[in-house]
Amino acid sequence: MSEQPRSPETGILASVEELFREVEVEQPQVGIIMGSESDKLAMQPAGQVLEECGVRYEVRVMSAHREPEVVSDYCGSARMRGLRAIIAGAGMSAALPGVAAAHTDLPVIAVPLLGESLGGLDALLSAVQMPPGVPVACVAINGARNAGILATRMLNN
Repeated sequence: MSEQPRSPETGILASVEELFREVEVEQPQVGIIMGSESDKLAMQPAGQVLEECGVRYEVRVMSAHREPEVVSDYCGSARMRGLRAIIAGAGMSAALPGVAAAHTDLPVIAVPLLGESLGGLDALLSAVQMPPGVPVACVAINGARNAGILATRMLNN
């Protein structure tokens, strides 16, 4: 393997992503992220569909409000780590899908989650009202199963 150019400021290989593409590892293809531990039950159907279809996935809990750097780091490195889509579930303000989409060029599928007030309408409206250039696909309130199906269809194309 030839020596890769290094950035003088960081000493990091210039084409790390290229090097990782050659590594054959059974890495996850879909990331399922959610705003809190309490969202896991509502997001479980997405993972079930992915399992049924033989799609590898990972699950992480991260808050767009309490841990914005974690969301940024996770989504910013998602492609390099082999992810091909992100499913993001969140309730109330449902900022997580939009923040995720702002930090990656991968498809992001929003799952607005049923909240204690407004019946999930607040999360639904937040998930679908994205600014130009920050696309987010959105399924129904608590529609994690459809998010899993949509992610699988995206991977198959």
